[in-house]
Amino acid sequence: MKNSIYTIALCMVVANSINVFAQAQPTKRPKLVVGIVVDQMRYDYVYKYWNKYGNKGFKRLVNEGTFCENTHYNYSPTVTAAGHASIFTGASPSSHGIVGNDWYNRATKKTMYCTEDENVQCLGGTEKAGKMSPKNMLTTTIGDELHLAQQFKNKVIGVSLKDRSSILPAGHTANGAYWFDGKTGNFISSTHYMEKLPEWVNTFNNRKLPQSYIQQPWTTLLPLDKYTESTIDETPYEETLKGEDKPTFPHNLQKIYAAVGSYEMLRTTPFGNTIVREMAVSILQNEKLGTTENNTDMITISFSSTDYVGHQYGTDAIETEDTYLRLDKELELLLNYIDQNIGKKNVLLFLTADHGAVPVPNMLIDKKIPAGYSDGDYIMDSGNKFLKQKFAVADLIEEEENCNLYLNLSAIASNNLDIDKIETELARFLQQQEGIKNAFTSREITTMSNANYAQEMIANGYYSKRSGNVVLALNAGWLTYKKKGTSHGTQYTYDTHVPLIWWGGNVPKAKSDYTHTTITQIAPTVTTYLGIEKPNGSIANPIQLILKK
Repeated sequence: MKNSIYTIALCMVVANSINVFAQAQPTKRPKLVVGIVVDQMRYDYVYKYWNKYGNKGFKRLVNEGTFCENTHYNYSPTVTAAGHASIFTGASPSSHGIVGNDWYNRATKKTMYCTEDENVQCLGGTEKAGKMSPKNMLTTTIGDELHLAQQFKNKVIGVSLKDRSSILPAGHTANGAYWFDGKTGNFISSTHYMEKLPEWVNTFNNRKLPQSYIQQPWTTLLPLDKYTESTIDETPYEETLKGEDKPTFPHNLQKIYAAVGSYEMLRTTPFGNTIVREMAVSILQNEKLGTTENNTDMITISFSSTDYVGHQYGTDAIETEDTYLRLDKELELLLNYIDQNIGKKNVLLFLTADHGAVPVPNMLIDKKIPAGYSDGDYIMDSGNKFLKQKFAVADLIEEEENCNLYLNLSAIASNNLDIDKIETELARFLQQQEGIKNAFTSREITTMSNANYAQEMIANGYYSKRSGNVVLALNAGWLTYKKKGTSHGTQYTYDTHVPLIWWGGNVPKAKSDYTHTTITQIAPTVTTYLGIEKPNGSIANPIQLILKK
């Protein structure tokens, strides 16, 4: 009798174990991961233009997916290269090393571009535009880990107008990354990925699509008086495109093209996003992404024209609103292609942004809101004058980049000066200057002594081999930028708060409860969803809401 009881109990334990094990199984991997980044898209643009969007673009993603509404960057500077790297590595610049679009290289005494690589060759375009690779990024990406998990039997490909926005998301082991060469109007790549362009890319380039986009003027989708979310068409806060007399509709693209002399001008029109969407669909078609039964492919798509238009016209211009209304239609076409050829149930898609933007400071000033402009050259010159007076050595500041001040280490060493004292005195001096909220020394940043929010944000964006000796935090509403149009790069919510929308077969229909989410949680969420390792620089936790079954 006792043995029978033991046998029954053992069977119950085994049965329960099997049941628990069955419940613990990961979700079946989708056939395709789609990572979309909208450059310079503030969180509020989702709702600001909501009533003008159609039902099958942004609205479809929100209504059918999960919208994490309180998603932020956890570092500064909030710029394109750092943002794209952070989204796809799940790490901040302090780990992945992409501290800006550019940084000062002490060894060469020159500014270094984030993806420049003299050891590769251009494929399909002008030589300088193609000498690019992800080698400066120090950690793996979602795509790298997806390749490692599947023994490189799958494909990972990136596309964007901007090289950095294609290269960094796709990762080190990508099968391809393609970006736009404005001089030729072609999508190009480099020998980091392949020996020559695939024939289908040459066929796509031979369609000469950029020529067709400049045949008609850029007019608004709606009558001008319907753009009630924006300012009037002509304001003093907008930059005028080369070849135009004023920044108003309609924009004569043929005239602008003639004045610029290349297809670079397409970047600052919504048609830059059109060509990226067409190229993305060609990638899906010709590389057959998402069509194999046992592998998960990935495509990263970055829409950059929103950033160029935002820089040119600001956050409140009709041009900006029209660009988003047109992007909504591009998203609709992309989702329609996925429906028809891959199927929503076979896809995991997320859409986010690499940073936001501040309203044009001059407009804020006119509205009696505190704001202003800081001049990097003036900061460097005044700092050098102060240090010369204090330490009797000229030009102790070697360079300024992204509010980072780089000291002349050789001059400091040859004059037996105390670098900590120089940093401290310089920070104290600069902190008294107009528009500068804080100035932190490298010691303060790396030791996090008396850390506040601004210092923590800067520390997360600081990599000592590429960042400066003193880092500045500007006041809210302030920019180091020209006085028309706008920019970004700070630790304030207008730069850090971005949309994050998830969509696909197993993504729940939900809105987040406004729990604070960081951009570095995207990559571990995707990899946990796929049942693979996180990128090797990521320490963030996945977003639980997306993983609920």
